[in-house]
Amino acid sequence: MSTAGIKEAVKEKYGQAALRVKNGGGSSCCGAAPASGLSCDPITKDLYDSSQASQIPEEAMLASLGCGNPTALVQLNPGEVVLDLGSGGGIDVLLSARRVGPTGKAYGLDMTDEMLALANENKRNAGADNVEFLKGEIENLPLPNNSVDVIISNCVINLSADKDRVLREAFRVLKPGGRFAVSDVVTHGPIPEAIREKVLLWVGCIAGALDESDYKAKLKSAGFEQIEVEPTRVYKIEDAREFLSSAGVDVDEIAPQIDEKFMSAFVRAVKPAGAAKACCGPTCCN
Repeated sequence: MSTAGIKEAVKEKYGQAALRVKNGGGSSCCGAAPASGLSCDPITKDLYDSSQASQIPEEAMLASLGCGNPTALVQLNPGEVVLDLGSGGGIDVLLSARRVGPTGKAYGLDMTDEMLALANENKRNAGADNVEFLKGEIENLPLPNNSVDVIISNCVINLSADKDRVLREAFRVLKPGGRFAVSDVVTHGPIPEAIREKVLLWVGCIAGALDESDYKAKLKSAGFEQIEVEPTRVYKIEDAREFLSSAGVDVDEIAPQIDEKFMSAFVRAVKPAGAAKACCGPTCCN
């Protein structure tokens, strides 16, 4: 499938997810509508505790399509600038905004109009003055060089067909010493083409997942150091049986090849403190 086709499939499914929340429903399995109205519980359930849920509007929680909780795993300090790649309904942006405080700033970036509308409504309901939601793509970040302290993301980078560009852009906008701290779905070992070729699975956080060694290599190529991939949940074939079956995959046939090869992981990396500031014209950016 072409890059443009993948992008349109992602936009359509995530737009539908936002509308479901607005119409009184909940989110589904990472944006893909599961069979029988069930959600993909092993991926999406129990990511946020009750104390976090109480800090944000309910619709932000219902719109969560993530596979982890980056805000629980990364250190955020008062006054820092945070950017969430693929911010959806805004749950991780709003939680981050509370931690960086009034002297800090939390940006959310999303390409889906319906999600941006929902996120801005959640921002108003939360009374978050230090939050800004931006429309754009994670392959082309609409922020200056060296302007962000921390980049977070929750099960979104795997959806991009150009992950190298995403990571280069993340490196560009981070300040020297800035931290990359995302939750994502990754794989361990080869995955059958029968899964990767399914369009629905790009939207469902599976087919686009990188092998953990490839993820590390791409981060290193982009310039990052102190790279770590920490598994947070490892999935068995039964965890995804209904989801895969609804996408037309013969689960029993491929089970031996994919069991326990998919996992949610926390991916950390750091932009070197001595990284030269890139120039953006006749004079360098601040």
